[in-house]
Amino acid sequence: MILKEIKTKRKRGVLLSPQGVQRLQEAISSWEITENQGERLSLEDLSYHTKLSAKTISRLWSANKGVDQKTLKLCFNAFNLEIEPGDYIFLQEDDNKDNKTILDCVSDSICLRRESCSLWSYPDGPLPLDSPIYIERLPVEELMYREVTTPGSVIKIIAPRQMGRTSLILRLLAFADSQGYHTVNLSFAEIDCYCLTDLNKFLRSFCSQIAIKLGMCPNVYDHSHEDVGYKLTCSLYLEHYILKQINSPLVLVLSEVERFFEYPHIAQEFFFLLRFWCEQSRQNKVWQNLRLVVADSTEEHLSFNINYYPFNIGLPIRLQEFTQEQIEELARRYGLKWTVGKESAELMSLVGGHPALIQLALYYLYCGSTTLTNLIKEAIANGGIYRYHLQQYWVQLLGYPGLVKTYNEVVTTQESLVIDPVHAHKLESLGLITFEGDRVLPRCQLYRNYFAKHLSSGLMKKSCLAARVNEH
Repeated sequence: MILKEIKTKRKRGVLLSPQGVQRLQEAISSWEITENQGERLSLEDLSYHTKLSAKTISRLWSANKGVDQKTLKLCFNAFNLEIEPGDYIFLQEDDNKDNKTILDCVSDSICLRRESCSLWSYPDGPLPLDSPIYIERLPVEELMYREVTTPGSVIKIIAPRQMGRTSLILRLLAFADSQGYHTVNLSFAEIDCYCLTDLNKFLRSFCSQIAIKLGMCPNVYDHSHEDVGYKLTCSLYLEHYILKQINSPLVLVLSEVERFFEYPHIAQEFFFLLRFWCEQSRQNKVWQNLRLVVADSTEEHLSFNINYYPFNIGLPIRLQEFTQEQIEELARRYGLKWTVGKESAELMSLVGGHPALIQLALYYLYCGSTTLTNLIKEAIANGGIYRYHLQQYWVQLLGYPGLVKTYNEVVTTQESLVIDPVHAHKLESLGLITFEGDRVLPRCQLYRNYFAKHLSSGLMKKSCLAARVNEH
């Protein structure tokens, strides 16, 4: 009898499976919220926390070379996650390299899918000007473009986080550039904390940053007039040194303004100064060259006296959710073959038209790491791909114990409710509700399911008690 040679296969390590990728990403996101103040971990941070080299971490995520199971286990355990058989796939190689095993084909498929995913960055942050997945916000964009060409105009962009404010601002600045205007995008996240505790230091930093971003020498000390006060000195500097020199419209975007709310005294003085500049533009041609765009996140309005903020001036822009047609257009750009009115309706039944939640779902569907049915099922059960987003809201809500009971009523009652107007304003500012006339509903079914589950009576009492303890 002639015995056939049995060819052995060598195991070359393991690759993360789509399930493993999702579980590990969610565990890391959860750790970032609870242990790292919501800050994203860099490659170096991941290396330090997992005790694995940066090269090994890169190899793990690249999925083009296998790692050993022990390495994978270390990475999972570092984020309090037990590894499961479905989290990885063995890489195997035949002695005959012309033949591929089934698992090789599976891993090739995963690699190809990940390569295609790399064409689209993870939807976390503003979309670049050339992004093919940016959905125009008509008629809002046209309205802003027209307003910014008006002498002395003021535009206020007010929206909860992740509604597309920064992406919209990038396009407004590009339009202003095309008109030959000067542009400065000044984020208050760029201003050091010590400058926000002293009005003089803040206004000098403010003036210096504008000049530097315009390519001018600041010379703030040469234009110091402390005898007339810090605010008037700032106004004179902006009028005589900045606006007269450039002699053309300046679009000044003030973003991340909500950071001011931690410093109410400085905020009050500065907002009154903005109001004064707007009044000056009605009688002074030099000031008409200043076009202000003020953008802030509504979540921070809860802790700030809105009487100190110039809400009563300028064009208010409130960003709306995507329509069903916009969602279907976005799905088409992601290359998803959806039936008109079907899959989009299923996704909207969960998250409405929330831009960030829609983008996140389409990203995962495009990458092939889940199906729409499973995405909806997992989101309802435990938050799924939206767990990080929901945990952020959970932490925010617990910061306001008085709202917990009210929101519990909102999410556990199937009908719309009439609630205290102050609570309604705060919950709307957080982005947790929508209005139906003078009655309110949860923003979307995802929020209803998640918060109804977590705001059960026992947990709610513990959470409120913990929040009160933290307050003291």
